[in-house]
Amino acid sequence: MEQMRRSPFANGLSVDVEDYFQVQALASAYPREAWDGCPSRVERNTDLILGLFDDAGVKATFFTLGWIAERHPGLVRRITDAGHELASHGYCHERVDSQAPEVFREDVRKTRAILEDIGGQAVRGYRAATFSVGPHTPWAWRVLEEEGHAYSSSIYPVARDFYGSPDAPRTPYRPEGAHALVEIPLSTVRFANRNFPCGGGGYFRLLPYAVSKFAIERVNRSDRAQAVFYIHPWELDPEQPRPPHAPLKSRLRHYLNLSKTAARLRRLARDFQWDRIDRAFGIAAAPDCVSPP
Repeated sequence: MEQMRRSPFANGLSVDVEDYFQVQALASAYPREAWDGCPSRVERNTDLILGLFDDAGVKATFFTLGWIAERHPGLVRRITDAGHELASHGYCHERVDSQAPEVFREDVRKTRAILEDIGGQAVRGYRAATFSVGPHTPWAWRVLEEEGHAYSSSIYPVARDFYGSPDAPRTPYRPEGAHALVEIPLSTVRFANRNFPCGGGGYFRLLPYAVSKFAIERVNRSDRAQAVFYIHPWELDPEQPRPPHAPLKSRLRHYLNLSKTAARLRRLARDFQWDRIDRAFGIAAAPDCVSPP
């Protein structure tokens, strides 16, 4: 299948390891205090992704919640044993822009310690819940760097109701307040002076696969840039529980085309060259702490 991969270099493939009840769009249906009572499906769904990636011969970065790692340590070890990169998604999917800097620091420090203790490898990458960093949180990148992270992949240069930084660079850059840390944005394709998302999420499920394929090819060939793509384990699970009182808009976003995602992801894994984000972008290790907290 190697000849089917058409990108001239490795793109960054990533998974945000969270369960169906931890999604921002369903927060009203699944409050945090109810999480431990929800039937977990994250191991089953992440194992499906691990098998799919193994079949395609690709490696990826798994941005994992500390809350998930504590409850599913065997899953974390299967991720690292398979040669994938283990990275941080924060402890419990709390938006960065809802936290004070000192609270965010503790969350970052706690999660990194949990992941490294269980996974047995250095955690250098970070992705903010719901892409909730940007010009309004310039302190966040400095905190990440001080706590030992070498890169963040927390910016989606699009305009959305829950997230988005449409004016941010579309390729890796040094964010405000950081000395060495690199921000690696999710991929967008540019038409008519506007950025359109092609880095995964709901758009990958909403639109035909050919649209995602065309857009990523354009990023690779026309922009001569590497793409960054993400998926959630719950996006491959059409049989997940469905709360009866979730908002209609949230239900449409969350459940659309779940039955088609696995097949699309399988095609994507074979149609392009993929690797872990740290290797695809040549990320060097960060020091444990670049300055006193």
